[in-house]
Amino acid sequence: MGIEDRVHVVVGASGGTGRALVRELRARGRRVRAVNRSTQLDPLEGVEFVSADATDAASMRRACQGAGVVYNAVNPPLTRWRADFPAVVDGILAGAESAGARMVFVDDTWMYGRVDGPMTEDLPSRPVSNKGVLRAWLAERVLASHSRGQVATVIGRAPELYGPAVESLLGRNLFGAAVRNKPGLWTGVLDMPLTPIFIADFAYGLVELGEREDALGKAWHIPTPQPTTAADFIDMISTAVGRPFRVRSVSPRLVRAMGVLSPVAREGAEMLYQFRQPHAIDSTKYRNAVGPGKVTNYETGIRETLQWYRTKKPAKGLIPSGK
Repeated sequence: MGIEDRVHVVVGASGGTGRALVRELRARGRRVRAVNRSTQLDPLEGVEFVSADATDAASMRRACQGAGVVYNAVNPPLTRWRADFPAVVDGILAGAESAGARMVFVDDTWMYGRVDGPMTEDLPSRPVSNKGVLRAWLAERVLASHSRGQVATVIGRAPELYGPAVESLLGRNLFGAAVRNKPGLWTGVLDMPLTPIFIADFAYGLVELGEREDALGKAWHIPTPQPTTAADFIDMISTAVGRPFRVRSVSPRLVRAMGVLSPVAREGAEMLYQFRQPHAIDSTKYRNAVGPGKVTNYETGIRETLQWYRTKKPAKGLIPSGK
């Protein structure tokens, strides 16, 4: 039985990346098991829904039975990262190992720290934040499991995500505000290079990595469109909504001050340096070895994201990056 014929398990299926992975896998005709703490997810033909706790290895062994590929798309609340993330990684690795499955780890670029140009996979890990340190350590654990021959693993990395169901700096602060005809919020420099990636493109790239043996044991940057800037991205939102979209600039100092009242703002403030420097990735390595990927232009991605926000009306508030 080939890897495509075995069950593909998505752990963290209720998040933006998890949902996109389930859709992508079903579009390819794969057998999918969607795993989450709660099974309260939209029903989808051909998808088995399982309730399990990713921090519990025994629970993950049961949830991953028969799996060929396990996708770790779990993103604990920022306030629980240090407490939960290590256990999540260990639990999902245990589940994948028991099934003899590959594990795809959904990652970001926080481990690179301060940069002055496009980020590439060969950059050293030089995190300048506590969460960046945690991200670097988790990635090392994932790849070490591969090196030891315990679990065949691969890492897919993205810069800032946007799209349906995605909680990120671009999400509520820009798209949510735009559909409510309210001023948006931006915490960085407006003219720095930026490569947001549409969530469906990220999921496509993750599945490609999970099904390719020659991708295993490495970290990869999933392809994005050519760099834009926050100013140009905001202009595209204005065009899509058909009216001027005003954005207020929020300083990192103000976000830190908001942390007195908001634990989420307090936890996310340390990461805002990313948007005061180039926040763009170079995916040449992926394009050369895996293929061009799926790359949605910004105009199309913005229209689809706005439509989701019009329908779902997510809560207001400044929030940091996430899956």
